[in-house]
Amino acid sequence: MNARNPLNRRTLLTGLVAGTAMVLSACSENDELADQAGSDQGYVSGSGVVSQVAKDKRGEPLELSFETLDGKSMSLADLRPTPVVINLWYAACPPCRKEAPALKTLAEDFGDEVQFLGVNVRDQEAAANAFISNYQVPYANMLDTNGDMVALLSGVLPPQATPSTVVLDAQGRAAARVVGEVDESTLKGLIEDVQAE
Repeated sequence: MNARNPLNRRTLLTGLVAGTAMVLSACSENDELADQAGSDQGYVSGSGVVSQVAKDKRGEPLELSFETLDGKSMSLADLRPTPVVINLWYAACPPCRKEAPALKTLAEDFGDEVQFLGVNVRDQEAAANAFISNYQVPYANMLDTNGDMVALLSGVLPPQATPSTVVLDAQGRAAARVVGEVDESTLKGLIEDVQAE
């Protein structure tokens, strides 16, 4: 290349500036992704990652006794033989607030055919009840202050995965999970798959 030619010099400088801008832009995007992946924001961003478990791979029924926020003693065994949707949430979690209307709609649409259980993983009773009242959550909720439910689901869900939703089959075994925000049509499909078994 002839360095004395002003056209070539201008072309070279333009190319260098554009190339540097592309590299810097890529670094910026990668940093944002790395920041989210390694952040302590306390919730899973983005759309949920869906997994289903084949019937012959589900293992044993999940067993846990607990008290709901309205003071009732319950157990997962009490909810059988209907499928159960367990949703892990807390009040300050943006994706938890975003998915709340879909969970409410599905709980109402399925009625007694499917049991829904909300599991608050972080809040005190007042904050949890305010969320339930605000979003008109129609199903039972529990405070998982000791981490019993999270520990029970540790073989199904990654740690700190909030929000997350697990669908249990009629035998009480984990049949499907959504890590992150669940949308209405996806969860409806997972429930219907379990019902059809």
